[in-house]
Amino acid sequence: MPHTLDADAVRTWCALALDALGRAREEIDAINVYPVADADTGTNLYLTVESAAQAVAAAFDGHAAAQGTAARPSLPEAVRAMAHGALIGARGNSGTILAQLLRGMADVLADGDSPSGDGGGDGGGDDGEADGLRRALRRAAELAYLGVAHPVEGTVLTVARAAADSAGRAEGDPAAVARAAYEGARTALEATPSQLGVLARAGVVDAGGYGLVVVLGALAEATSGRAPADGPVTAPGCRPAPGPAAAADAGPDGEGADCGPAFEVIYLLEADEPAVARLRERLDALGDSLVVVGGDGLWNVHVHVDDAGAAVEAGVEAGRPHRIRITHFDTAAARRAHADQPYPRPRTADTARPDRPGAGEPQGARAERAPRAVVAVVPGEGLAALCAEVGATVVAARPGERPAAGELTEAVRRAGAQEVVLLPNDTELRHTAAAAAAQARADGVRVAVIPTRSPVQGLAALAVHEPGRSFDEDVVAMTSAAGATRYAELAVAERQFWTMAGVCQAGDVLGLIDGDVAVIGDGLAGTAETVLDRMLAAGGELVTLVLGADLPDGVAEHLERHVREGHFAVDTVVYPGGQSDVPLIIGIE
Repeated sequence: MPHTLDADAVRTWCALALDALGRAREEIDAINVYPVADADTGTNLYLTVESAAQAVAAAFDGHAAAQGTAARPSLPEAVRAMAHGALIGARGNSGTILAQLLRGMADVLADGDSPSGDGGGDGGGDDGEADGLRRALRRAAELAYLGVAHPVEGTVLTVARAAADSAGRAEGDPAAVARAAYEGARTALEATPSQLGVLARAGVVDAGGYGLVVVLGALAEATSGRAPADGPVTAPGCRPAPGPAAAADAGPDGEGADCGPAFEVIYLLEADEPAVARLRERLDALGDSLVVVGGDGLWNVHVHVDDAGAAVEAGVEAGRPHRIRITHFDTAAARRAHADQPYPRPRTADTARPDRPGAGEPQGARAERAPRAVVAVVPGEGLAALCAEVGATVVAARPGERPAAGELTEAVRRAGAQEVVLLPNDTELRHTAAAAAAQARADGVRVAVIPTRSPVQGLAALAVHEPGRSFDEDVVAMTSAAGATRYAELAVAERQFWTMAGVCQAGDVLGLIDGDVAVIGDGLAGTAETVLDRMLAAGGELVTLVLGADLPDGVAEHLERHVREGHFAVDTVVYPGGQSDVPLIIGIE
C-alpha cells in the first residue's frame, strides 16, 4: 500500500537507505576507481546517510520530548533535518554530492503547504505530493551540477539527472514517481562505462552512481512499502572488484595520464556567499575534484590538492572552517603494489582531533603503538567494567540509542593499537561497525570486525583473546568462540503484537532465542526457565547469565539452582550487567 510522503516516510527512507548502503558498502568500495581509486565511496556514502538519519531521529526525539510521544515533526522539519545532517556529516566526493542532492530535495519538499498543513508539494493529496517529489528530484540534480566545479558525465551526476528525467515523465502517486526515479537511475548507471573511459577500462560502473541507485531504491520502498525486485547491477560483463590500480593513471576527467593531487581536503565552512564564490575560484586553481555544497551560511568544501595547507588557508580567508579532514592519497605505484592487500592504509591526519593516537605522528612513532587491542560495544555499567577489567576499550550502548560509526572509529583510535578487534555485540550494529572499521583502516590501523550479535558472544570472544599469537589466529579463535555461543534475552512486551511464538499482550515476558521470540510467559523466572531448558536440550556446558538493572532479587539464584538440578554437568556463571533495557541476557556454550 502506498505511503504518504510525510515525516515518517522520510525517517523510514533514511533507515532503509542506511541499511541498504550497509549491505552494499563493500561492493561499492571495491568498484571505486573515479575520481581517485581509494576504495572508500561506499563507506563515505554510508557515513553521510548515517549522519542524515541521526539528524532526522533527533528531530523526532525533540518533538516527542516537547509535545509527547505521539508528536511528530512536519515534513519540512524532517527533510531539513535530513539535509542538514547529510551536510555536516558528508564524507568524500560522493558523500558531498549526495548531501547536495538531499538539500535540493529539501528545498522543494519544505516549501509550500499540503492539505494537512504539513508542508511539501502544492496540495491536492497524492497528485500534489507526486508533483512535489518530481520537482524535488529535478532541483536535486540541478543543485548537484552547480556544486561541482567541473561536472563529468558518467558519474553520480548523470545518474541523478536521469532519475529526475524519469520521475518527471512518471504519472501516478509518489510511490510511482519514486519507482520511476529508481528505474531511470538504474538504467543510467548501466551506461556509465560507455561515458567515462576510466570506468570502461576497469570494467565497472560508477561507484557514486551505484550508491545513489541504492538510496533511490530505499526511497521507492519507503513510499510504496515494497522493496524493488531488481537490485542495482554492475553492468553486463563488469568485473566486481578491479582493485585500485585500475584507475591509477586516471586524471580529473577520467582520461588523464597522472595520478592526480596528493591530498583530499574536506571541511565545513561558515561563510557568506560572496566569500564562497571567491573560495571556489581559488580552490579551483589549486587542484581538482572541487565540490562546494550547502547554503544559508554553512558549506561543505571538498577538494583534491597538492598543497593541503593552502586549501585550508583559503577557507580561513573565506570564513571559519572547522571539522577539517586531510587525507594523503597513496602514489600510483603504492596503489598498484598494495592493490590486493585486505587492509588499505592511506595516511590520514584529522586536524579536528589533534589529540587522537597517531595524529601528526611520524611513521616511526606509530610503530610504538600497542600491538593489539579489543574494542567492545556493551550495554550497562557492569558489563563495561567487566570488559575494561580484561583490557578492552569500551563503547557504551545507551538504552534505545546505538553508537554511530564515528563513535566506534574514535574508540578504535583511542585504543592506540596497531591491530584492533572490534566486537559490536549487536546485530543492528554490523553495518555501522564495518563502516567504522573502514575509516580506521584509513588511519593505518588493521581492524577486524567479529560479527558478535549479543554481549554474551562478545564475552566468549574476549575469554579466548590472546595478544601473543598472530592477529589472524587470534581473530579466528575469537570468531569461533563467539559463533559457538548461542544467546537469548528476556524482554517485556509494551503492546499487543504478533510474534513467531503467537500473539503477546502488553506486560507479557518474551523469551528471545537468537533474536526471535520463542517463548511467551507471564513471569521472568518461569520464562527464563523455559528458555534455558529449550536451549540446553541441544547441548551445552556453560550457562552465562548477565543480570539487568531491574531484574528482581532472587531470580539469578533460582535460575542457577534450576540449571544445577535439571542439567547435570552444566556450569553457570553470573555477571551483574547493569543494562536497563533487557532484564536478562543468557549465553550457552
